Amino acid sequence: MLVYSHSKLETFEKCRLKYKYRYIDKIVPKIPKSIEAYLGSMVHEALEWLYIKVMERKIPTVNELIDFFSEKWIENFSPDILIVRKEKKTQDYFNMGIEFLVNYYMKNQPFTDNTIAIEERVEINFDEERKIIGYVDRLVHNLNRNEIEIHDYKTSASLLSREIMENSRQLALYSLAIKEMYGKDKNVSMVWHFLAHDMKFSLSRTNEQLDKLKKEVIELIDEIENTKDFPANKSRLCDWCEYKDICTAWK
Repeated sequence: MLVYSHSKLETFEKCRLKYKYRYIDKIVPKIPKSIEAYLGSMVHEALEWLYIKVMERKIPTVNELIDFFSEKWIENFSPDILIVRKEKKTQDYFNMGIEFLVNYYMKNQPFTDNTIAIEERVEINFDEERKIIGYVDRLVHNLNRNEIEIHDYKTSASLLSREIMENSRQLALYSLAIKEMYGKDKNVSMVWHFLAHDMKFSLSRTNEQLDKLKKEVIELIDEIENTKDFPANKSRLCDWCEYKDICTAWK
């Protein structure tokens, strides 16, 4: 069984050499995660904790949420975390996290949208040989529309265009997984939370669009499995790559 994820597919598309280092050679990078990745993981953990409490009917205050985030930030922080933008300090990223969470809390309280799962593992079975696994940040059963909502948190400073969201593979794949669970006719929407912009967008895909995506992903997996050459794709993103110190493109 060939098991893939959205991030695995995306890595291959962005840089085949990075794909080889990570998924074929399984090289453990010497470079730690970037501060942007660390910020994202800590904000996700704080929101996961928030909604666990919400589902337990023990809604924390905004100050309790900030306290949780602060404790986890200190507990997990490592001084060798990579900061590419030298004009920014660790404290700047910590403050960003606080701002993201406060804005999110104030906009979404009292959290009555009927969350049914957090960090839900989902699978899309294409056939007996290929499947995709992933983790959904949060699932909501919207009772008013009898619809399942797939919520995804973005901490990047970039705000995706509507066209990019309409063609987003990650949440569309999760839509396929949800339809496998609830039935193909179940209404499913994809919800992006752009925390750096305090904005939320919602879209959905038709079954025809999802069937087309399924074929495209199968073709991409077949291409990956048949690839023998893994060249580097040198770009400005290399500054954030954990394999830059061993990459042949930078020797």
